[in-house]
Order: sequence, then structure tokens, then C-alpha cells
Amino acid sequence: MENFWFYTKLGLEHVLDLAAYDHILFLMALVIPFSLRMWKKILTLVTVFTITHCISLALSVYKVVEVDVAWIEFLIPVTILLTALFNLWDSLKEGSVLSFQLQAVATGFFGLIHGFGFSNYFKMLMAGEDEKFNPLLGFATGIEISQIIVITAVLAVAAILEMGLKLPRKYFVIGTTSIVILITIPMIIDTWPG
Repeated sequence: MENFWFYTKLGLEHVLDLAAYDHILFLMALVIPFSLRMWKKILTLVTVFTITHCISLALSVYKVVEVDVAWIEFLIPVTILLTALFNLWDSLKEGSVLSFQLQAVATGFFGLIHGFGFSNYFKMLMAGEDEKFNPLLGFATGIEISQIIVITAVLAVAAILEMGLKLPRKYFVIGTTSIVILITIPMIIDTWPG
């Protein structure tokens, strides 16, 4: 059990590490278009993302699937950019059920990519260790706790700006999404594997 909590702490720190903010940016981009009233949509997207990144994390750790680390490091900021661009496109028109379904499918695919990214870090931590299940479960738990923290923070900032400062939702979405895009473009350039 001690091992579990140790790896939970590492998973939590890995996502919340401001020096490695790619996962925070993705979560921001994912929930920026939503308010607390849309909690079912947020829960759906976060659940899809969680399931898929846990699947690819486990597949990679147990060496069922192996991927090129350089391409994963490049694709992670691409997932952030595509999610942010979708937000801009969707905020300029009325959202539809179809666009949410498309977003859910894309989020699942992006979750697979992020899971492979998590596995790179986890495998470095586990070098030489034989027993992987409890550490993997702890690490994944830490990731999930950190995701809840990030999502709650984004929703709280949105609520403060909208209710407290009376900022229209559309301006919040366009403004914050634009910031995410500006931060992400240099990440894509820096991680290009070619």
C-alpha cells in the first residue's frame, strides 16, 4: 500500500508540474468551452479521456504496444492545438450534438496519445522494477486527482470572470483558447521529430 501512495504522489506531481505543463494545457483546452451547468458534457469528455489514456498507459507499460517517444512528444502539443482550434471554431457557431460527439471521439483518440506520454515517464520511474500493477494503479490515481484539480480550477476561473466580472462566455472561450494556442505553437515547433 505504501508503494501505491508513493506512485499516486508521483502521478499527481507529474501532471501538476508547471515545468511540464502540456497536460495542464490540454485539460484547459478541453474544458474551456464549458461551464458548471454543462457538467454532464465535462464528465463525459473527462471519462473518455481517462479511460483511453489509462488503456494506452497500461499497454505501453506492459509492452503490448511500443511507440516512438519522439513522435508522442510531438503529438501531445498537436492534440492541444487541435482541441483549442475546435473550441474557436465551435464558439463562433452554435454547438450541435454532432460537434460534441466528434469532440468526444477526438478526446478518446487524444487520450491514447497522452497515455503513451505518461508511460514514457512512468517507465523511467520503474526501470528495473518487476512488480508494476500497484505502482501503475497508484500513478494513474495521481493523474486522475490532478485532472480534477486542474478542471476545477479552470471552471472556477471561468465562473469568476463570467459572474463576477460579467465577461461574456464567448469572449472567455476565445480569449483563453487563443492564449493556449499561442503557448502551444512553440511546443510543436520544438518537439518536431524530423
